Amino acid sequence: MPVSRHLSHEPVFTVLVVCTGNICRSALAERLGRAYLDETLGSGAWQVRLTSAGVGAVVGSAMHPDSSLVLQGYGGDPSGFVARQIVEDMAIDADLTLTMTRAHRRRVLELAPRALSRTFTLREATALVGLVGDGADLPGDLLADRARALVREMSVARSRRAVAHGDDIADPIGQPVEVHEAVGAAIAEALIPLLGRIVELSPATDAA
Repeated sequence: MPVSRHLSHEPVFTVLVVCTGNICRSALAERLGRAYLDETLGSGAWQVRLTSAGVGAVVGSAMHPDSSLVLQGYGGDPSGFVARQIVEDMAIDADLTLTMTRAHRRRVLELAPRALSRTFTLREATALVGLVGDGADLPGDLLADRARALVREMSVARSRRAVAHGDDIADPIGQPVEVHEAVGAAIAEALIPLLGRIVELSPATDAA
């Protein structure tokens, strides 16, 4: 694990991932993203905080065994995970909320309408960063400030993106492990490039 240099007064960029039960998709995304950030940012990994929740969470449960197995295949660690129910403050406080489906996005915005400009489906967010520049002109000296500016640019870019009906990532609950594997691959395919763009905003001295 990287050694944290995080000081309490330094800003952190918070990402909230949302699905239904918070034991499969969003749980996998949180821990997969954490493993990626720890590897790529090293001692600067504290700059991005990843959390997750469910709109109908199996509160207090561990990650689903099949999703846990898939996560470990990607190098993530499921240990200690506990499912949480989303509440209004989570969406209000998050700098970026990523949902697994459009229905989850609607539910988040019912709870926190003011979070509209910071709430996207995961696949939508990944597509939108592709419409935004390379980040060289984003204001701020710290990753958190520049990442928030990136999210603002993503929100503006929404008007340039055609409506996409393939944004949803299906729920694997009750399905064979092969379905969990396919869902894990879909999450990794969208999440890692998105987090990669955020990592690129980190000052070089903070990257491992």
